[in-house]
Amino acid sequence: MGVTMTFRGNLPPDGRPLRVAQWATGLVGLASMRAVIADPRFELVALHAHSPAKIGRDAGELCGVAPIGVKATGSLTELLAARPDCVMYMREGYDLDEVCALLEAGCNVVTTRSEFLNPARMEAEFRGRLEDACRRGNSSLHSTGSSPGFITEAMPIVLTSIQRQFRSLVIDEYADMVLGCSREMLFDLLGYGQRVDAMPPERIAHIRESFAHSLELIADAIGLPLDGIETKHEMANALEPIRIPSGEVIETGTFAGERITIAGMRNGKAILTFRANWYCSTEIDAKWERRESGWRVVVDGDAPLDIAIRFPIPTDQIVATLPHYTANRPVNAIPYVCAAAPGIVTTVDMPQIIARFS
Repeated sequence: MGVTMTFRGNLPPDGRPLRVAQWATGLVGLASMRAVIADPRFELVALHAHSPAKIGRDAGELCGVAPIGVKATGSLTELLAARPDCVMYMREGYDLDEVCALLEAGCNVVTTRSEFLNPARMEAEFRGRLEDACRRGNSSLHSTGSSPGFITEAMPIVLTSIQRQFRSLVIDEYADMVLGCSREMLFDLLGYGQRVDAMPPERIAHIRESFAHSLELIADAIGLPLDGIETKHEMANALEPIRIPSGEVIETGTFAGERITIAGMRNGKAILTFRANWYCSTEIDAKWERRESGWRVVVDGDAPLDIAIRFPIPTDQIVATLPHYTANRPVNAIPYVCAAAPGIVTTVDMPQIIARFS
């Protein structure tokens, strides 16, 4: 889908700030909301929260800044009454009816949900509902974040731009899960601390789909469409007890690390690969490399590249800092999405997202 951009100076033609609503107040949602409040190009006009304890509280108070007079609501109707130009949809999971209602009401949507990354990979009915809602509301939908998103789309676009002969691109992600995850995410969602043979297969299926969306998008953009996606999951056990900040322990011999490989295949070879190296300790029975948290990107072409990106965050600031990696790119994308032609717009459709600082 081609996109027509009409913004001027990242502001609407009448010079007013873009009206933004925040949907969900997890760590990433709170980071997004703080960024919106601090940016003079935007005005936070509504906040949707899922926790009853947050309903009625001021948005500024919830995200640690001065009150701004916007109270959290659990009502879609109340959020729409604030007439936002854009909704930052960052909830856990998603509700297709919610997203379509926002789009049909004329709200552009920027989301971190990977289900909306690549329209070419969506089921026909799912995609049709979204595109119909965009047409009815003259609105746009864009999904982005850090991973997938920045590292699997924005970086590959830049790094392949200096190649004329291209053979492969491999992204390795390294993450200390104890430092970067809540107790609920670590144990309840990801299953660390369980026996390896007790892990549900659908967990990896979701991760596979998330990154397959990005890899196929980039492969199509560079003119090398994939023949398929291959996935490999390697798991490791703790060699000693691992105590996490909540006080709980991942016991010796239970799940404490994994390497998930999602490879985009063409003519029998992996040309685009994302590999998640996630661990709760370096003391695990794994043979693969463990590095400090960050990314490594290796490009094999006529201008070969090997790039290491580390997250230089002091341990006591990790919880406060990590959400920015996911939240900031969606915030920077707001003006571009609001300016786009109606429909589902991808990283490939839009111009390069350039942050604006004041």
